[in-house]
Formats: sequence, C-alpha cells, structure tokens
Amino acid sequence: MRAARLIKMVLLLQARPSMTGPELAQELEVSERTVARDVLSLSEAGVPVYADRGRSGGYRLIGGYRTRLTGLGRSEAEALFLSGVPSALREMGLADAASAARLKVSAALLPELRDAATGAAQRFHLDAPAWYQEPRTPALLPAVAGAVWDDRRITARYLRKDIEVERQLEPYGLVLKAGVWYLAARAQGDFRVYRVDRFTAVEVPDGGEDGAEGPTGGGRFIRDEAFDLPAFWAERAAQFARSLLREEVVVRLSTHGVRRLPHVTERAAAEEAIDAARSGDGPDAQGRLTVRLAVESAEVAYAQLLGLGPEGEVLHPPALRERFAAAARRTAALYA
Repeated sequence: MRAARLIKMVLLLQARPSMTGPELAQELEVSERTVARDVLSLSEAGVPVYADRGRSGGYRLIGGYRTRLTGLGRSEAEALFLSGVPSALREMGLADAASAARLKVSAALLPELRDAATGAAQRFHLDAPAWYQEPRTPALLPAVAGAVWDDRRITARYLRKDIEVERQLEPYGLVLKAGVWYLAARAQGDFRVYRVDRFTAVEVPDGGEDGAEGPTGGGRFIRDEAFDLPAFWAERAAQFARSLLREEVVVRLSTHGVRRLPHVTERAAAEEAIDAARSGDGPDAQGRLTVRLAVESAEVAYAQLLGLGPEGEVLHPPALRERFAAAARRTAALYA
C-alpha cells in the first residue's frame, strides 16, 4: 500500500511542475505529515524531491528526473479505455486502476501535452443513468466485473419472477444501459443476458489452469474469440424491443403526424410502419398516411398516441378509437 502511494507521488510530481503539501495530501488521501514522511523516504531512496519553503512553496522533482515506472499493466490499460465513464469505473471497482493509468500516461507525455487530460474532461462527459431515477450500484457488481476481466466461471443465484434460481455462468461482458447493469454470459452453451441487480449471490469457485475445471465447475473458461459484445447487445436489444410489441393499431396521420410518430412511439416500429405504408397504398387525396403500428398494448398506445393530438386519428381497434373520441370530447369541453 505504501509502495503504491510512493510511486503515485512520484508520478504526480513528474506530471506537474510543483505541488503543495495539502495538494499531495488530498490526491493521496493521507495527512500532510504522511506526505512529509513519504518525501523523506523518496529522498533517502535517491529520488530527487526538493521542498520549496515559503507561502508559495511546494514539492518538485529536480534535475529532469523521470521515473521508469510508467509501463501500463493489463488492468490499468483495460481501465483506461473506460476512463470516460468514471461512475462506471467506481461501480466496477476499477477507479484506482484508472487513476494510476492516467497518471502513468501523463508522466510519459511531453510537458506541452500534459493538459490533454484536463482539456478532454472539460469538453466531454458521459452521464449514463437515465433521468428521473436514482442510480443504484448492484452490490455484487465488483465480483461480477472481476470474473469478467479474468474469464472466470461463476456460480450465481438469480431472481427470476420472484423465484431464486442457480446458474453456472461464463461471464463474457458487462453493459451499462440507462443506469442499469447487464451481464452477457454463456449458460449451457447459449448466450443470455442477466440484470446484475437481480443477482442475490455470486461465487467464483477455485479452479486450476486456464480452461480447467475445479471441483465445483470453477476455473477459467476459454473465451470464444468470435464473440462481439457490441453486436450481441445490439441484436438482443432489438429482439427485446420487438418482443414487447405484441399488438397492432391502425392510425391515419397528417403530414405533421408522420414526422411526429417516431418521437412519441417506439422509433424503429414507427419508421417500419411508415415505410410499409408509403410503399403500399401511399398517402390519400388529403395527403394523409394510414399506418399499421406495432405497439406494446392498447394502454401504452393510448398514452403515446395522445401526443399526436389532432395530427393522428386512431381507426382500429374500435375500443381504442372510442377512447380517443371520448378524450377529444372532454378536451373540447375544457376549451369550449
């Protein structure tokens, strides 16, 4: 722990012309007295750390000293590719690795390039959680993330419709979607998706060499190199979206309603319905387009299509059309 802190102090001083005791204490999360002791230890080890006295003083390296400890380790290099998602790194337990990686990169850069990290952070930020909900970090996420990095099998207990089941999984990858963590894993030869917040227990059994089986089915698995996590997720997400659209409504749209439909309903379904209508009968004499729209349910369709106002007329099913007619009468009465 102390050795890692000393290395981090050297990297900090190498990346900046000078740092005060309080600044180092804040970065290293120690007291200023500990900083002073660490500086003395570095000096005794031959690292030329110089202390400037006075109000504007601080610590700096002299003589153009540069550490050779700037090679990236595997976990640091992997974490670096995710460093634009700091909240995700913290939740997976990789914040320290990412911090060390950034420091090593900064230390290896030419002096005129050392503001690159700050410049990027000031210009780009990814806010992963969705609006109107409090993001919650699954308690077992670090354990799952560790197994993903190491290609190690896990034994997981998982809530499925309030029933707890146990599965042996080969965890291939993690996806953060709108503040919710999902695990892509192979189970019994098939790739599936699991919500991490539904795991109630995760065990990483001891195993032998890579690909070997342990006494309880543990050890590292041999990763299928053809597996493409972004492509797999895109396909499953599309399948999930389509699986929700179990009913169909018929809507007659004005020109403006055609433009609005993808913004008030599921975009892919709306665009597919519009394309099909245009390649079929096309617009009528008044320029209106009649579409057959896949929806999750009549209730969901009612809530969504209300957003069209007078730019859309529900033709089918009859019960939904009557519901819109009643809503229109009530609205007209309000503005009479």
